[in-house]
Order: sequence, then C-alpha cells, then structure tokens
Amino acid sequence: MKIKVCGLNPIKDVQLCIDLKVNFLGFVFYEKSPRNINLEDIKILSSYKKKSSSFVAVTVDPSDEFIKKYILGSFDFIQLHGSENKDRVTEIKKKGLKVIKAIKIKQEQDIDKYKEYDNADIVLFDTPGMEKSFEFPKNLITKLPIGEKYALAGSISEDNVENIFKLGVNFFDLSSNLESHLGCKDHLKIKNFIKKINELKN
Repeated sequence: MKIKVCGLNPIKDVQLCIDLKVNFLGFVFYEKSPRNINLEDIKILSSYKKKSSSFVAVTVDPSDEFIKKYILGSFDFIQLHGSENKDRVTEIKKKGLKVIKAIKIKQEQDIDKYKEYDNADIVLFDTPGMEKSFEFPKNLITKLPIGEKYALAGSISEDNVENIFKLGVNFFDLSSNLESHLGCKDHLKIKNFIKKINELKN
C-alpha cells in the first residue's frame, strides 16, 4: 500500500511525513494554488534525509527551462497535470526524473486514457477539480486498473479509506482532507490517517 501526501510546506511538514514513512511527498508548483511552493524554499529540501520517502514536484505543462532550474536535483518524481502527451513523458524521463501522469476522470471512458501513458512510472486517477476536493465517483473506482502503479485522488480520508481499499485501491493520494484550513496541513490528521493505513496493512 502506498501513500502520497500533496501540497506540503517544505519547512513545516516534511520531517513529520518522513518519520511516518509516507511514500511520496508532493510539493505544488501552480501559482493559482493556495499550496503553491515558495521557490526559495526548494533549497531547504536538500537538508532532509528522505529515507524511504520520495519528493514529487506537482506541475502543469512545465517547460524544459523550468524543469532544469527548479526540479532537477531536488525531486525524484515530477507529476504532470497538463496536456502532456506520451512523447513529452519520454522527454522528461530522459532528464532523469520519474513521472507521475495525472488523468482527470469525469466518466468511465476517461479511464482508458491511462493506456496512452504506459511509459509513465505512476498514473494518478484524479477528479476534474484541480485541488478542489471533488469526490471521485464511487461507481468508477472498481473500473480502475489495480496495482501500485495506479494511484487514486479525490476526497480520500481516514473515514472512507477502508471502503476504498476494499474496492481494490492500494495507492492513495491526499491533500485537502489532511488540512486544518485551506493550504495548511494538520499534523494530527496526517498521523491519524497513517495510523489507519497501518491498521489496514495488518
């Protein structure tokens, strides 16, 4: 079972997530987002001993220049939320980054788009909300491919993760449901969620 916590603050949240063995720590590069990372804070990330965690840069149609300046050397993965096609995924992987490609799901036929990105390291099935906490349609969860290459985002919480796990999902991506208020992670909520995941594992 894999966990990704997205929209983290490089100063406040990273050590906690590493200590809790969160698999993927996501940092948002999107100016319209309340979780947008301060570019000056990127250098702080190099001070952490990541142990088993990976750092993920969450982006929308990043340019080569942007990737070179801000992403390479500081992040293990880049998450793509834009119009990137399969060829673009290949180009970015050649730079030495692993790729998470996000696919927005509105209806069942959208799920098949994942087949276009078989070169991505991870495919994230997301709601169309782009950071607004839309619930992923329950009737579509059982239609998703199963495996740790496939992650699900969309209103996952401590309260419903057990039911979603029973539907076959074992890679969970969370952001707003782990916040005390918009853009600010609640450390108790993160701890409680990881505790719940560890109970499910056992």
